[in-house]
Amino acid sequence: MKCKPKAAANCALRPRYHRYAVGKGRKSDAVVARRYFVEGRVQGVGFRFFVEYAAHELGLAGYTRNLADGRVEVYAIGTPDKLDELAGRLWCGPRLASVRRVEQSEAPVLNYTDFRIEYF
Repeated sequence: MKCKPKAAANCALRPRYHRYAVGKGRKSDAVVARRYFVEGRVQGVGFRFFVEYAAHELGLAGYTRNLADGRVEVYAIGTPDKLDELAGRLWCGPRLASVRRVEQSEAPVLNYTDFRIEYF
């Protein structure tokens, strides 16, 4: 199976593109940051563009980039609920991707106001 069961339902949902500022929503939600390392067939299949699109939909800030070892790194800032949603979408990936593993760790909140693709 390509996606985790919980995330599989989200893969089919592709609402219109919207761009939100970080931290909008419920006032009680704290803004946190997480770093993800995605392994599998994730380079050369549009994975970074998929992540950028998903992050904009969810109103997250941060970046995504390819790593020399074949993984994709994602650094995202937002509410815990939105970051959990992003993690589920990372397991799905774009149509041609094949995700084998997603490592997740807490990260310090850095000064990002939007989400972008970073190039080396």
